[in-house]
Order: sequence, then structure tokens, then C-alpha cells
Amino acid sequence: MGWSRAGYDFRVELPSPRGPLSERVVAALSGAPGGGAIDFVPADPRGEDLAIALYTLYELHYGGVDGVDPDWEWDPDLLRLRAQAEKVFLDDLRSGVEGGDDLDGELGALLVEHVPGNGVSHHLRDHGTWEQMCEYFAHRSVYHHKEADPHAWVIPRLRGRAKAALVAVEFDEFGGGKADRMHSRLYADLLEGAGMSSDYLRYLDDVPAPAIAIVNMMSLFGLHRSLRGALVGHFAAAEITTAPSAHRMAQALTRLEADPRCVEFFTEHIEADAVHEQIMRNDVIGSLLEQEPELRADVVFGIQATELLESRLASHLLSSWEAGESSLRTRLFVPQNG
Repeated sequence: MGWSRAGYDFRVELPSPRGPLSERVVAALSGAPGGGAIDFVPADPRGEDLAIALYTLYELHYGGVDGVDPDWEWDPDLLRLRAQAEKVFLDDLRSGVEGGDDLDGELGALLVEHVPGNGVSHHLRDHGTWEQMCEYFAHRSVYHHKEADPHAWVIPRLRGRAKAALVAVEFDEFGGGKADRMHSRLYADLLEGAGMSSDYLRYLDDVPAPAIAIVNMMSLFGLHRSLRGALVGHFAAAEITTAPSAHRMAQALTRLEADPRCVEFFTEHIEADAVHEQIMRNDVIGSLLEQEPELRADVVFGIQATELLESRLASHLLSSWEAGESSLRTRLFVPQNG
């Protein structure tokens, strides 16, 4: 069974399949491990089927899935299937970015704030409705319920100052030792403040591939030592870009007169991530590349892949809202704000 605590249900059930590959994954996990090879089914690297299949496979390495035998986590046949799915996903990521090793250029570009901005946080600040805000909360819940967990996998793969500095950032993400200040807990509070369910991955079946792909990227980078540089690049990109967008989100929620718990999640990130930016740039990346300069291109790839997937999600959200449509797979029941 899963695990839970009062007021916050951490149990997660197998999601609904979205195509032949995820049907095969869900069917396998519904039974006992050790039954032999599980044939891979070709899937669109950006499609719903591959996204939910990978997310389900990765969830075995987090808190597990309710009713699924924990021995599936390291079942060799399932791992072979996952490796094939990962190759499709990773090949598409690599083909979608420029690559190279211009790290200074990539980091510098992250610091540029375009005026006027036209991103998701700009839209929500200036024109967003409460329904759109709640949809955004649902999209981001598939990561924020496990905020900072994927990045923890890189800790044993770093050494010296890079490891110590990244642990310092993670310590903040995990609430500085206080369970009620963990960022994942703050996001659960945000959902409750919005009148939404705070149960772990409650909205997974509603969230489409673009948001799921971002979390899959984190899990992929975290679980593979060979991609440790990409994980560091991704984490740096996230920390560098969060503070400005969090500021706009706080403004949006203030305009919409949202519950203070919704605003608090973002105000917490404004100050914390401004500090984390410097630590990631100077102490984590700087020290890592002093030790392993050959990882420079991998760090660049992690930054570029993050920007690529975030841009795909933004395009999906904004195009859906511009068309007057829901950005979720099923329209969300939106509680009355206030």
C-alpha cells in the first residue's frame, strides 16, 4: 500500500493508459514481476502515450504506486522497456536543441528579462482568470508534489564544493529541516488554499504531455549518472528563472484576491531562488567543471532542454487559453475563489 499522513494523501494509483505503450506498462504493473520480456511499442516522443508511460515507470523510484509490487522497481525486463522509451525521449530532446558548449552564453540568456514579456506568468499577471490559474496549478502539481526529489539523485555523483553547495540548495527546498516548510508541502497548502485537492498526483490523469515531459526529463537526468551534468544544468536553469516568474505569479494571485497560502508559495521562491541562483552558478557549476571540464556540453544541454520543454508547455497553455479552451485533458472543476 501507499503511505499517507493526516491531511495529505501520498498514495497514488496506476494512471489511465493513453495508448498502446502505456497500456502495456499498466497491464504489466497490475500483475507480478518476473513474467518475462515486455515488448516495446513505438510511440510519439512528444505524445501522451510515451509521457504517461515514462512517468509511471519513474514513479516506481519515488514513493511507489499503490497496489504495485515494489519488486517491479528493478525488474530487468521492465528496465529494458524503460530504456527503450527513454532513448526515444532523449533523442527527441537532443534533436530539439542547438547543443554546443557556450555555457556563459546560455547562463547569460537566462538572466535576460524581455520587455514586454509574453510568457505564462505575464499572461496570468495581466489577464489570467481564476480558472486558468487553477489549471496552471494542476499542471505544475505533477512536479511540485515531488519538488527537489529528482535533483537529490545527483548528490552522490558530485564531489567537494559542488556537492556541498547543491546540498545547501536542497536543504532549503526541503524546508530547512522543517516538514511544514518543505516546498512540496507549501504546494499542497497552495492547492488547499485554492480549494483544490492536495492529494499526491491527484491531477495526473488530467495533465497533458507537455507538463509531464518536464518531470520526465528531471527523472531521466537524475537516474542516469552519465547525465549528471545535464541535471545540474537543468537545476541551474530552474533556479535562475524562478524568482522573476514567481514575483509575477504573486502579483497575479494578489490581483485575483487568492488565499494567502497561494501567494506564499511564490513569495517563498522569490527570495530563496535569488540566492540559489548564485550558488548554482558559482559553487555548483563552477566547481563541477573545475573537476570535470568535459561535462560543460552536458550542462549546456540540461539548460537548453529545460528551456525547450518549458517553451512547449507555455505554447500549449497560451494557445489553449487564447482559443477559449481548457489546457487540461478534462476540464477542471474550479471552486469559487474566496
